[in-house]
Amino acid sequence: MLIDRFGRIHDYLRISITDNCNFRCSYCMPNGKVSCLPNERVMQVNEIEEISKVFVGLGVKKIRLTGGEPLVREGVEDIIRRLSALPVELTLTTNGARLRKFIGLFKESGIQSVNVSLDSLNPEVFSSITQRDTFRQVWENILLLVENNIRVKLNTVAIAGIIENELYDFIELTRILPLHVRFIEFMPFPGNHWQNSKVITAMQMLNMAASRYDMVKLKDEPHATAKKYKVIGHEGTIAFITTMSDHFCGECNRIRLTADGKIKNCIFGKGEVDILGAYRKGESVETLIKKSIAGKQEVMGGQFVNGYRKTDPQKIENRSMIQIGG
Repeated sequence: MLIDRFGRIHDYLRISITDNCNFRCSYCMPNGKVSCLPNERVMQVNEIEEISKVFVGLGVKKIRLTGGEPLVREGVEDIIRRLSALPVELTLTTNGARLRKFIGLFKESGIQSVNVSLDSLNPEVFSSITQRDTFRQVWENILLLVENNIRVKLNTVAIAGIIENELYDFIELTRILPLHVRFIEFMPFPGNHWQNSKVITAMQMLNMAASRYDMVKLKDEPHATAKKYKVIGHEGTIAFITTMSDHFCGECNRIRLTADGKIKNCIFGKGEVDILGAYRKGESVETLIKKSIAGKQEVMGGQFVNGYRKTDPQKIENRSMIQIGG
């Protein structure tokens, strides 16, 4: 098992299989411009499979594919098929634009749950955020997932000035659809124009929701990042991911692997361990994985020790979100 010095067991691996994306969301891709890695620096299909096997041997039970946008990765079908053969729960996070052609593969590979990033239900606002006019396409693909009995979690980044106008609309989606809408507090990364004034907290959103709906608190899953609620009489659920206002580091079980094969033991952590380089040299990957977990900070990668309201975004030492993996 992968246990850090604080006793946390790490059994959930998030693999970014590409830093390329067909959207240009500003909170993820700084100024809409990121130079993608050359192919030789990106983990190849067989490397993803073999490195994943090492993690599974060390106790990983769940793997999530991310990006960039994982479904634009050349060879993604092969990656999904290979990883689905491992004894893990396999899932992915996507922007939803290319989902339609992969539904059959998901069912064939046993993928039962998909996270879809959707930050606005207003087509104009959606286009402003993503720089793409694909709202209808994404929405139709979400409905297609539902029709095929694939569990859908909608990931909505809550940015002050935007989410207040759409919170109720997102909640209304759960009235007749079995969607699980998750509101994520806006997180700081280099170049994403984060300010603490743009953070609308889970408590603020919860108070807004409670002013209109009768809700019940649901039991949260072990190691859950989301605090779940259900509007009485609604088919789906809502949840709040309180990364900034109420961190959940004490229960963290996550490891991230970037597209260029670096381990990040925390999304906010400055340190990285290059396991792709070691793998290509024939060195022990297992030793480096254990080293990375052993060096994990107790809270927020050691970056926000004084709370997010005192955070200077200019002093953050990290990659951009698209280079880490969503």
